[in-house]
Amino acid sequence: MYGDPATIRKILTQSGDTWAVVGLSTNRTRAAYGVAEVLQRYGKRVVPVHPKAEAVHGEQGYASLADIPFPVDVVDVFVNSDLAGGVADEAVAAGAKAVWFQLGVIDEAAYERTRAAGLDMVMDRCPAIEIPRLG
Repeated sequence: MYGDPATIRKILTQSGDTWAVVGLSTNRTRAAYGVAEVLQRYGKRVVPVHPKAEAVHGEQGYASLADIPFPVDVVDVFVNSDLAGGVADEAVAAGAKAVWFQLGVIDEAAYERTRAAGLDMVMDRCPAIEIPRLG
């Protein structure tokens, strides 16, 4: 349900190419850094969202989703499950089309709220693993 193949395919191929990656910083040892690199290789624009608002992979960083001055299509969430629901709510408020919770990030109430708001959503999956599977 949370990793429905049709929803995964739709987000990766039809939801748009601007991905806000929440939790992305210049720390190369963090999973977000490598995943963002893969997303860029597959033609996605990666927008770092982190309290430090650092530029990463050549893209200006922002402290929050609300600070991004242009529309984002997908919000990819690399924060722990306790904080992820708030990020999903911010994604809805920002007008995103989809929310993607990374491996190990699960919040069923946030999933229900986000889906009820009309957004596509995936939980406990990684786009860097799923994108090559599309062929």
